Amino acid sequence: MRRSYRQLRRPPLQLRLKPSILTFHPSVMLPAKTLYFCKKLFAPSFRKSSATEFGRKEILKEWRLGITVIKEMKEEGYPVNPTSVQKQIMNALHLGERERASSLLSHIGYNNHVLKPNNFLKILEYCASTPDPPFVLEIWKTMEEKGVDINNECHILMIQALCKGGYIEEAFNLMSNFEESPDLYPSLNKYNTILEASAKLKSATHASKCLDLMDHDMVGKNETTYTELLKLAVLQKNLPYVHNIWKEYAKYYNFNFISLREFIWAFTRLGDVGSACEALRHLVDLVFRGGFTIKENAEGKLVISRLDVPIPFYSNLEWDRCQTVSNVTSVPSIYENNNKDHIKIGGFDLKEVKHVGRNSNIGVVMRILRLSFADVIQACAREKNHELAEQLFVQMQNLGIKPSRGAYDGLIRVLLQEKGFHDGMKVVKLMQERNMKPLDSTLASLSARCSKDLELNLAESFLSEMSQCTTAYPYNQLLGACDTLDEPERGIQVFGKMKKLKVAPNITTYELLFSLFGNVNAPYEDGNNESRAEAAKRINAIENDMIRNGIQHSYVSIRNLLKALGSEGMISEIEHYLHVAENQLTTPGAPIYNIVLHSLVEAKEGQKAINEFKTLMSHGYHPNDVTYNIMIDCCTITGSLKSAQAFIAMMFHHGYPPQTQTYTSLIKLVLELGDFDEALVLLNQACSEGIELDALLFNTILRVANWKDRIDIIEYVMDRMHQERVPPDPDTCAHVFSAYVNRDCFTTAMEALQVMSINMLPQQDIQKYKTIFEQDFIYAEDSEADLRALNLFKDSNEIHAVALFNLRWCAMAGNQISWLTGQSHWVQQLAATNRSST
Repeated sequence: MRRSYRQLRRPPLQLRLKPSILTFHPSVMLPAKTLYFCKKLFAPSFRKSSATEFGRKEILKEWRLGITVIKEMKEEGYPVNPTSVQKQIMNALHLGERERASSLLSHIGYNNHVLKPNNFLKILEYCASTPDPPFVLEIWKTMEEKGVDINNECHILMIQALCKGGYIEEAFNLMSNFEESPDLYPSLNKYNTILEASAKLKSATHASKCLDLMDHDMVGKNETTYTELLKLAVLQKNLPYVHNIWKEYAKYYNFNFISLREFIWAFTRLGDVGSACEALRHLVDLVFRGGFTIKENAEGKLVISRLDVPIPFYSNLEWDRCQTVSNVTSVPSIYENNNKDHIKIGGFDLKEVKHVGRNSNIGVVMRILRLSFADVIQACAREKNHELAEQLFVQMQNLGIKPSRGAYDGLIRVLLQEKGFHDGMKVVKLMQERNMKPLDSTLASLSARCSKDLELNLAESFLSEMSQCTTAYPYNQLLGACDTLDEPERGIQVFGKMKKLKVAPNITTYELLFSLFGNVNAPYEDGNNESRAEAAKRINAIENDMIRNGIQHSYVSIRNLLKALGSEGMISEIEHYLHVAENQLTTPGAPIYNIVLHSLVEAKEGQKAINEFKTLMSHGYHPNDVTYNIMIDCCTITGSLKSAQAFIAMMFHHGYPPQTQTYTSLIKLVLELGDFDEALVLLNQACSEGIELDALLFNTILRVANWKDRIDIIEYVMDRMHQERVPPDPDTCAHVFSAYVNRDCFTTAMEALQVMSINMLPQQDIQKYKTIFEQDFIYAEDSEADLRALNLFKDSNEIHAVALFNLRWCAMAGNQISWLTGQSHWVQQLAATNRSST
């Protein structure tokens, strides 16, 4: 006789083992095999203390019997308790046995057993905490197939699991696929969960969709809603929306400790330091008024112990319609700076407060105050407001708040930017006195500043102190300094450290590497076969590393690469990378073509330069003044004055008047044709145009005049150079000096060299340092004099160093140094000869 399900669930009165039959109840007899599997399924795995005795191998063996048990009992016609199966599924999920958990889920509630939402509740709680969105979708499907109505508690857990796992679209589907009932209804925490997921995904689209659903279901908003909306506003960099949230929040809530902390965070991240200061004023004021209790919820978040009633949902707070506008401020953002050690923010004078008093939540209070002050100081660093940062830092200490490493970081960074390395180091030493180690971001900023100041040893030492470097920025700054000082060997070491520490390079890194290592001989020697082979090897190695890191060429990397190839005279490689630029860059533009054209002209490849110019024009790019000057220079290779005149006409047509470089190229062209008279006409025209002249313009004529022994031309040009007050350079000295020496005019040569060397030095330096120049360089007899002059080269003052060397040489030859160049016999003779003739 078959018994009912309720009778079968009665507790056993007696257990008697017989050969083949086990008595479960006086009126019910079960096969021994079935009861054996029941014991194996339900007994060992839930014992509190004896499970460890079996070992993992035995436990796994028992779990594998679960499906067999269900099948056996199904065949025997006995129902299975869904609660027990729920526990089996959870344990399977804990052990990572997804297939077995899915199989158990598919067999839950067979034999027409009535299932309820609570039979899935524990599984959903586990899936929400893990999270495990795919298994939640399986549960959803199973509940639909077995006709189980989802209640509100299960619905919330499903949405939490889907949102935490990034299944936000499925969460929206789950929200929309169920009709409202007494057991299932819209609740605010569901929408807050979706808003939180939208913030994590940085998706304004999903946030807007969620707000529309909230508006439709009229669920209102609470403080959690505003917190999530603030996160979204910060992610979208939408400061006006933050101000709108502030306004609406103020209508329905009194600002509390947690909400003010959130607003300070949002304002500082979006660069509104004034509003952040006002919120900070409210926060400090609230601390001294007290009367609140802060606790941590189950998720470890700080909450204020009070009733949070949702406010009505109005559509005046719209995400999509709130666009970024300037000068939108709903929070007073003006602070009064009365003196250096006193800051008055809004209407609350922080100087009146000396110390944060006792509070039942003093630990939490101090932590939040410390974080809020640090956020504002960090924002001051981003806004380069060192005065406010210093004042806030002082106020922290006046309030008895121990500055965090983040506050030190913000202060140090803004001081490094605005005041310099030494002011930043003062704060670093203060940290060291308090046994505080700077943050890695602080050390990175210190290293970057040292690199900017070309203090490479210090920059490297700060980098070595970092426990972990997550950005390539400080290394890029150091590579840039190596490039500036032309220290490729050191650059190799820096890049090697990046590799060793697994610091991911970015495109800026490779741009600098091409500049550092793309050429071998230049600028000191012309490229040859050996140097070109080495350059090609280096470039290939850098590009292979780019490919490994998934980085493509940028405009700057192509530009630096083309410059390096041009300096080595690698014409075919230049043409190849020009095609790469055309394919990879949206608009290479005239500047990229200018590099190619200049390299071709330097390599005397006139026809190729003309062809590339035609390509530039055919692609619709607009040549600039540099392009035309290069092409005029190209005409010196082809020897076509008519082509040069055509390019000049095109320059005027496109609004580019001739500049110094234009006249230099034209003079070079007419000198190639042997026309000194036309060259002097062009020189005089350039002088009368009122443009800024340089030594290269005059050196172009001096070089050819020296080669052809035209001392008259040299003296005329030098007189014009004195009239226009154009400082000579070492090339000028070389051309003029050698011209006189070739004519055996040694006295005139030495006098001319002395005058030109003095004119190479800035007049203000002569007036200020004349005595130092004479004692330490020119007339010095110690062995360190030459070394002191050489050290000037390290500071990129090559011209000044050459001038001092020349003057020292003149003094050693027995010439008295006269700083009044206008009284020089050579200068007066030039003026008398050339100006009387004109």
